Formats: sequence, structure tokens, C-alpha cells
Amino acid sequence: MGSSFPAPLRLTLALLWQLGLSAAIQWLGLMVNGSRVAWNETQHCKILDGLVPDQLQLCRRNLELMHSIVHAAKETKGVCQKTFSDMRWNCSSIENAPSFTPDLMKGTRESAFVYALAAAAVSHSIARACASGELPICSCGSVPSEVPGPGFRWGGCGDNLRYGLQMGSAFADGPMKSSKAGGQATRLMNLHNNAVGRQVLIDSLETKCKCHGVSGSCSVKTCWKGLQGLSEIAADLKSKYLAATKVTHRHMGTRKQLVPKELDIRPVREAELVYLVSSPDYCTKNPKLGSLGTQDRQCNKTSVGSDSCNLMCCGRGYNAYTESVVERCQCKYYWCCYVTCKKCQRTVERYVCK
Repeated sequence: MGSSFPAPLRLTLALLWQLGLSAAIQWLGLMVNGSRVAWNETQHCKILDGLVPDQLQLCRRNLELMHSIVHAAKETKGVCQKTFSDMRWNCSSIENAPSFTPDLMKGTRESAFVYALAAAAVSHSIARACASGELPICSCGSVPSEVPGPGFRWGGCGDNLRYGLQMGSAFADGPMKSSKAGGQATRLMNLHNNAVGRQVLIDSLETKCKCHGVSGSCSVKTCWKGLQGLSEIAADLKSKYLAATKVTHRHMGTRKQLVPKELDIRPVREAELVYLVSSPDYCTKNPKLGSLGTQDRQCNKTSVGSDSCNLMCCGRGYNAYTESVVERCQCKYYWCCYVTCKKCQRTVERYVCK
């Protein structure tokens, strides 16, 4: 496992690996070395040990897709950490991918979010690469069947969501077909959360337009269907994370299904994220649980939200320090077309958890 982990955590991860609980998102490790190769030879598909046979086969047959998948891995990490920067769990669990902390190996609420975001990211990346011309094997999305509204016409180049979903789901769901994907409950949970991520992606498809006309009069608008940014998709998934449902795996009729643990009279809803194991509170460092703790995390003294010093520091208190920052100020716009600014220095007070 990754040598950047402390010894007790490396031992815990090794045990989880032996038990067959390797994370089905190991492909996120492509963020580390995936950009170092040209992806023009099938041997490049072996760059990451964590790819399962289905993913390796897809890689060998579609090498041109791998740049988009590498981009998706990087986007997943960056967007996840930005989305949760104001919470105790700040997505540091994927920092050392393809080695993950135990909280992502046990089916927690956090793993539900990461799986959903990663599944959405890979389809998102491929769909946009088709529209931008980066992928020669696909092109723009099909022209919408709905009648255009008054004052605009369909045109431009829409994101190819259909192709993105087809290839993205084949790649992201591949590990769940492997015998190393854990038990049936784990596989069902991961497949469900992947599908939730892709559904949020589908729901993000919106009409985007560009104006044409003399002096920007917008007498004619050309419109197409485009996906929202991954940050917006992550924000929707964060809401689902906060309302995620704990489930159990038991018989419903003739077969076993995931059902809400507290409300097992109904099946799991398609739109909700689900998890099997309760999360640690992430207040104190506990390598066995995957918690890095919040000591030395920055907090907001005036906030009443999750980034407040009271919640972020778990009641331990905080230390204050001052810092000098240089900012642009007194900016002026000159016609046409540039802006000049001065540099101003000011002292700000920061707060970090004890």
C-alpha cells in the first residue's frame, strides 16, 4: 500500500485488501501517473494495478478514451475536496488513490458520495470530450427532438451525453462484476450510488445559447444541450450525501435487496444515496476508521454552519493567528479593453482548531 500512510493504517488497508474489500474506485489512482503516458499503446493500460479485467479490456479497445478518464480522476479529487472543504470530512480519503483510507472501503456515507461523483465525472468527461473534438470516435450530441422556442434555433455542438453514459458506465461499473468487489451488499450499494451519480449528471443537462446579431443585438440565438460543470453536479450530490439512507441487505420477496435499515417497509429510492456502515465523526485522528481528525484545520469564527469553529473543532477550541495578504485593489477599466489594478496589503486573522 502507499508508503505515505502511517504504519497502523497501512496494516489496516492490507487486511482489508486480503479480505477482498478493495475499493472499486481504484481507477482514481490514474490521477497520479495517468498523464505521464501518451495512451497510444495497449501496454499503457497496465500502468495502474487496480484496473479490473473489464476496465483493462475497455482500455485496450478504446485507448483514446483514457485521456478523458484520467481527466475525470483528477476532477473527482479536486471537486470533491473543494465541495467538502467546509466540513470535518474534507475528502482527504482519496488523497493517496489508489490506496484509500478505511472509511472508503467499508461502505460509509462518504464512500457513497465518492462513488457517485466518480461515476458522474467519467461520463461527464467523455461527453464533453466528444463535443470538443478531443475524441475522434464520437462527435456532438444529437439535435434535441423538442421544438425550439421562439427566437432561437438548435445548432452548435452539444455534449454527447448518450456516448458518455455508455462508455462511462461500462468503465465505472466494471469493478462491481469482479469477485474482489466485496459481498453482494457492497456491490449492490456501489452500483446503486454510481447510478445516482449518473442520474444527477443527466438531470444537469440544460439548454445553452449564444447570441448572433448586429452589435450583439441577439436577434437570433443558437442553442444546444450542454452539461453543467462538475462542481454543480457535486453540490447536488452533497445534498444527497447529507440526506443519505442507511441500508441493510435482506430478503424482500424471493430475493435479497437493499432496504432502509430504519424504514425497511419500503424499497430504496432510485434518487437517494445509500450506505451500509455509519461513519466516524472525523473529530479525532483514528487510522483504523479512516479519520484524520480536524486538528490544525482552518475554521470560520463567525459562521454558524459546518465550517464554524464550534463544529469544525468539535468543541476543543481554536487558536488565532494573523497573516498578511496581498490583493488587487483600486481597479480601473479603460475603454477598450483592459483593466489596471494596484496591489494592496492587509492583515487578516485566521483560526485553526486545537
